[in-house]
This record gives sequence, structure tokens and C-alpha cells, in this order.
Amino acid sequence: MTTPLSALARQPAELASHRVGLKTRRILEGVLGGKELSEIDAIHLFQTENADLDALTATADELRRRRVGDDATFVITRNINYTNVCYMGCRFCNFAKRKSDPDAEFFDLDEIVRRAQEAWDRGATEVCIQGGLHPNIPGHFYRDILKAIKSVLPDMHIHAFSPFEIWFGAQKSRLSYRDFIRDLIDNGLGSMPGTAAEILDTEVRKQLTRDKLTTDQWVEIITTAHEEGLRTTSTIMYGHIDGPEHWAAHLGLLRDIQKRTGGFTEFVPLGFVHYKTPLFLEHDGVRPGPTRLEHIRMHAVARLMLDGWIDNIQASWVKLGPELARQMLSAGVNDLGGTLMNESISRAAGGEHGQEMLPEQMAQMIRTMGRRPVRRNTLYQHVETFDEPVLRRAAGGMA
Repeated sequence: MTTPLSALARQPAELASHRVGLKTRRILEGVLGGKELSEIDAIHLFQTENADLDALTATADELRRRRVGDDATFVITRNINYTNVCYMGCRFCNFAKRKSDPDAEFFDLDEIVRRAQEAWDRGATEVCIQGGLHPNIPGHFYRDILKAIKSVLPDMHIHAFSPFEIWFGAQKSRLSYRDFIRDLIDNGLGSMPGTAAEILDTEVRKQLTRDKLTTDQWVEIITTAHEEGLRTTSTIMYGHIDGPEHWAAHLGLLRDIQKRTGGFTEFVPLGFVHYKTPLFLEHDGVRPGPTRLEHIRMHAVARLMLDGWIDNIQASWVKLGPELARQMLSAGVNDLGGTLMNESISRAAGGEHGQEMLPEQMAQMIRTMGRRPVRRNTLYQHVETFDEPVLRRAAGGMA
């Protein structure tokens, strides 16, 4: 990785402040000069405040400018959470229901296709499909979803099935991860969410869930997908029983995977939404999600630590709220995710930021930060640039 000499000469004014600590200044100047951020130095940056934090966010903003310029992107998508029935016992989740629960849901193929068609008719280029691990789902159900959508909407990009669902489907099908993933690709899977990562630390994961796949299994499934040519996102869920040392190690592991495979499209920090979760309500010592400053540090440090490897850092407006997500555009973020059209997992945990944002609203958020709104597709190819003050593409609300 090389950095142009013209870029090396450019440093944020905030870094020159006499109030910035010597250690912070040394770390940030090193990163601006092309030095890879170590986990030890990342832990330090995760604890910065005041002038040091200002220097951190300004440095992240400068690295963002060097890597991806001043365009800020979003995608028109719809979430289809086809079932909330799940028996895995993740303590941070309030989405899962038992089969007998009156609020249990399971969409058949016709309903999944109907929702995908509705999204397509409103300009969506992607459907994001994830669900609980329903014990009655046969292994071929995942393939059936893909075939049903593609038979009606051959050009719709299907971004689907977390590593946990891949683990479950492969077990149900009695196939290796590789063979199961290959079959899904052959039937229309376009990319995969890198969710179910939470914190990639063995001890933390044991406390978050009884039965969820291990760190090694998550890494194996993700790297296998990349080896088969399937791009994935990468995520972290933070602000519960974790801390800076876990965050730095998690980012370091993602960076190592990316160096080997190049398969990650983006990194998406996901703050823990605590309100209705068993983890928060039933256990002492669990924090009520990240603080505002922790959100800022996470996005900024991610930009520094993943610089040159994962260029797209996304802010989740569902987790952060639109106002804080907008502010992240000055802390290393270049993408605001999707318009969504349905979002049920964060809302089930008590999230307060709605389930849809229209493209006009997304574009206006971007403009207020002095950036140019660009609609992208799932793989970050630019589809449409919005230079006019009003978008004319979006339709009305959806039930």
C-alpha cells in the first residue's frame, strides 16, 4: 500500500493543535504517512477525548477523502425477515419467537416474492433476506427462496443469509459449507451479510449466546464464501459486555481476512440496542449500548485500521438515528446504508429510529454535510448521482 506524496503533505489542522497528546499525534501522523494501525494503538484511540478525539475524527475524514473522495452513497433496498422463529437463545436478541408464540411469523415463498416485487416496483436494486433458524425449515428452503425471486425478478440482487443461516442450512442439507454456498450462488445468491459476528472473541461470545456458531466457524464460512467468489459485508456489535481490546482485535481479524481474500465490500458498526433484550434485562454488568463518543470512535478507528483494505465504512441510521448517522460523514464514513423499507430486528429490541427512510431524505442528509449523494448498488458500483435538490424516484410509504 502506497500513499501519494501530495497526500502525505496534507494533514488535518486539528492534528496540529498543541492540546493533542504526543502519543495520539504520533499514531495519527503514522497512519497518515501510510503506517498500518496496530491493535495496541487502536485501543489507545478508542479512549480518546477532547482535542485528541477531534484529531482522530479529522484524520479519519482525511483518509476517507483520499480513498473514496467526497461522494456519499446509499442503496435502495428492502429487508425481508422471513421468519422470527428461532431457538438459538441469543441473549442480545428480542426478535426470536417460539413456534407457538402468537407473534410468530413465517413467510411462504409467495409472500417473500410479493415483497421483493413491491420493492422492485419502488426502485430497489436489492433485497436483504435474513431470518431466524426455524426448526422446521428444510435445507433446500434457502435455495427455494432464491429460485422463487429470480424466476420473477431476474435482475434483483439478492443479499441474503448470514453465516449463522449458512451453518444451519448446511447442517440441514448435510453438505459442507462450500458445497452449500456454491449451490446458493448457482441459484442466484448475489452477496451475503457478514452479520452474526457480534464480537469475534470466544469468551465474549460464550456470554452472549449459548449455541451460536464459534468465531472459528464464522471465519471459516466467511472465507469460504469469499473463496467461492461471493462478496460479503463485515460487522461488529458493540456496547454490551465488550471493550476497546475486543474491538481492536475484532477489527484486526477482519483486516487479516481481507488481506487473504479481498471479499469484504464494507464494514458496518452496529451498536447494541438494549431496551428489550434478555442480555440487558436479566444480567448485571451489561451496558445500555454504546455512548455517543464510542459510536464516533468506532467509525473513525475503523477507517484508520481498515485503511487500504476495506474502503467503505457505513453508518447504520437504524442503530444510530438519522442525526448521528449524518454526523458520522465527518468521522470517516462514506456510506449510509439502505433505505430499508422494512426493518424488524432492531425494532424488536426496542430501536426507536423507524424502519424506512425515503431516498429524498437520505440525499438531503448527505447534502447537509457538504457531500454529493450517490445511489449505488450492493457491490458499490455507482448507479445514479443526485445533483438536483429533489429526488423524483421515490414512491409513497409502505405498510
